[in-house]
Amino acid sequence: MNSVYHTELSSHEGTRCQFNGTKADIKLGIDVHQDFYVVVMQEGGSNPKPPQRFHKEAFLHWAAKLVRCGVQVYAVYEACGFGFGLQRKLTALGIHCYVVCPQKLDEQNKRVKTDGLDARTLCLKLDRFVQGNRHALALVRVPTEEEERSRAIHRQREQLVKVRKVLEAQGRSLMVNHGIEPVQQWWKARAFAALDVPGWMKELLANSQPILLALQQKIDQLTLQLQSAAHCEPPRGLGKMTSVIIDREIGDWRRFNNRRQIASYTGLCPGEYSSGQKRLQGCVTKHGNPRLRAALVELAWRMVRFQPHYRAVRKWKERLAKGTLTTGAARKKAIVALARQLAVDLWRVRTGRLTPEQLGLAI
Repeated sequence: MNSVYHTELSSHEGTRCQFNGTKADIKLGIDVHQDFYVVVMQEGGSNPKPPQRFHKEAFLHWAAKLVRCGVQVYAVYEACGFGFGLQRKLTALGIHCYVVCPQKLDEQNKRVKTDGLDARTLCLKLDRFVQGNRHALALVRVPTEEEERSRAIHRQREQLVKVRKVLEAQGRSLMVNHGIEPVQQWWKARAFAALDVPGWMKELLANSQPILLALQQKIDQLTLQLQSAAHCEPPRGLGKMTSVIIDREIGDWRRFNNRRQIASYTGLCPGEYSSGQKRLQGCVTKHGNPRLRAALVELAWRMVRFQPHYRAVRKWKERLAKGTLTTGAARKKAIVALARQLAVDLWRVRTGRLTPEQLGLAI
């Protein structure tokens, strides 16, 4: 009597492998932590296996063994604060590794979240992606190590500026709490020497003043380093440092195929909630790179002042002009639209589609 065995399959891949006699692909869903990884593996189109917990080195050794078996191995994990080191290590082993945007992985809304369930959901999404559903994963572009090193310079400068502002605000707060008029930039040598405050307060402020002076010195050094990295003279109002920051946050301008992609990456496009006959557009999506978005909005205000003949500035000139009856909300909407158009025009200039002169930008 012949026995018939049934294997439950989650895709057509397992069926093909049974008839063709080929080895099934392996998919790995990885939930990343600082000291360990939780991994769910799927072979072919079968159901995912139970989650396994690995230390970092043990996981890489186990993944290398899978590759040596002669099968295609795919892996996916969510972008997190631990960077892209795991992706680079797995790619070096010959594994097709993808990094995706962090997202809510409780698709069935069970309100249950564990590392194993997250890894399993990622594994099933990866299976659909490998089968050809390119919308199954929201992929994140992995920057090169050189791009990460160059970005670290202006990001460190940004952090130092924030620390300086906090310490400066603490000094002003001390003055206000004791009924003394606060002094802007009280920590600078001339202002600190002229401070009209009690001796005990000046002694407390003297604890922070050397730190603030050292921070400002480092900020000035990083500013000069960024300005010297500019390849050419940017249009008036753009500024060398801002130009370098935007270029480094973008990385490769040519990875965008059209203006919609670059506009979406900035997160300055309006959100939308439409159903039936109702269409509602709300605030911007804030999707993408927040540092790039902040730099573009700051730059857009400077363009209004220094580039009055710029095509996008002329379009929104009536709303942005001083002394008009336009509300503050309308001015903010106009500046966001200007920042979005500015990103598109910078993409056109950087990729050689247009020149600054054609856009009305004065050098």
